[in-house]
Amino acid sequence: MTDVLIGLCLVCVLLGMVPTLTTFAQFLAVGLHGVRNHYPKCRDITPRVAFLLPAWNEADVLGSSIDSLMSIDYPAGQWRIIVVDDASTDHTPDVMRAKMAQYPGSVFHLRRDKGGQGKAHTLNHGIKTILTEDWAEGVMIMDADVLFEPTTLRRMVRHFADPEVGGVTAYVKEGSQPPSLLSRFIAFEYITAQAAARRAQNVMGGLPCMAGGAQLHSRENLVAIGGTIDTSTLAEDTYTTIKTQLAGRRALFDANAVVWAEEPDSVVALWKQRMRWGRGNLQITGAFRRLWFRPDRNPIFGDIAFGFLWFSIAFMPLFMIVGSVGLVGLFYAWPPWAPTAFVALWSVTFASYLFQTLFSFAIDPATARRCWFEGIVFPGLLSLGVMMLAVLGLKPFAEAAAWPQPGSWSWHDIAVQVVLGWSAISTFLAWAVYRLDKAGAPKAVRDVLLVLVGYGPLLCAISLGAMIAQIRNADLKWDKTIKSGKARLPT
Repeated sequence: MTDVLIGLCLVCVLLGMVPTLTTFAQFLAVGLHGVRNHYPKCRDITPRVAFLLPAWNEADVLGSSIDSLMSIDYPAGQWRIIVVDDASTDHTPDVMRAKMAQYPGSVFHLRRDKGGQGKAHTLNHGIKTILTEDWAEGVMIMDADVLFEPTTLRRMVRHFADPEVGGVTAYVKEGSQPPSLLSRFIAFEYITAQAAARRAQNVMGGLPCMAGGAQLHSRENLVAIGGTIDTSTLAEDTYTTIKTQLAGRRALFDANAVVWAEEPDSVVALWKQRMRWGRGNLQITGAFRRLWFRPDRNPIFGDIAFGFLWFSIAFMPLFMIVGSVGLVGLFYAWPPWAPTAFVALWSVTFASYLFQTLFSFAIDPATARRCWFEGIVFPGLLSLGVMMLAVLGLKPFAEAAAWPQPGSWSWHDIAVQVVLGWSAISTFLAWAVYRLDKAGAPKAVRDVLLVLVGYGPLLCAISLGAMIAQIRNADLKWDKTIKSGKARLPT
């Protein structure tokens, strides 16, 4: 029986390494993007593009977004801006009347009399209108607060010179001014999750998600996937991306096409946004369950490597908790192996952290200069301390060979177990930071705790919350992230 328990603990430790090894392998693939990319098939073309902006109470950001779009480097008359107003109750209609007068024939306002059904329904209202006419050759689905750099559209549409391409997404950067600690954490996260990860996915041949903030589709692709956006999940952008590739067209990421967006400036707002994303990914996992790890059914999404990548991200907190359980279990089931397993797991984590952080700074030096501190403390100062214990060698495990009896816990036993279970503990501490923020704790206190506990563990806590909400079958609703117009284009 003891051998079985030891074996289970070792398996748990190995499972705890899966997300780290998977993301590390993905970063290694980024290096191939210089020789394996789509740029040789690009041409300088300028198809007619309809920008589609869903809007509900976006009066504070719509004006800047429209002005940004009207300043792009693209032939006059080759793009239009269509704002679908989801029955806004603020002065969005007034803003739109002013912008239509300022840019006659280029800006259009579609208002839904009855709103509140969510982003996908709002988009479908606009797509239906666009596809009833022959004018648009491409449709840019975007968020109302997103600001386009002048050359972004040109850099995206050039991929449509290849008829096999159905969709292209841009590099969404965090552009809040003035920046905050949380916004800089998000800026660094986007280097890893977009600039790096999506380059690797280009190399792998399949993109799981074209960012909803800048998602360009050819007209033919929209028609091929049914002319509508899926309304059954909270991740309509991911669903559309996967359907694009299942329909036989490619979806690509262009890191040189940049847009800027305002992201949440409170842990509560971030939690709400990422809960929606996390639950959406779980719904996508279920919707395409017949594809995962089945290359015979689809060479992209059935690929084994792609499956490991998808599941290690969608279920990362489970892997972290299982890894912690394995280490603590070894502490009591087989003490001599506990330090070896601990050093192995956390040394791999440190090597991956170091490589990914330095590589991310090299991928986007401009962003790295703005958020170098947040990049370094991304896993949290306490997690960095645990990594140092592993790298330097921690060997106090063999002293405890049996489970302590009630009342016999020593500080040594407690400290060792905290270190061994830190992956799980940090996730729950990050949840506590969220609760403090929700309770109205001072921003300075929140920031100090976030630096100690880490932004990475916070993302894991949110993913765990999404899993719990999905298991509880909590109400599905599209909670809009409130934007205040803080995003700015770089000067």
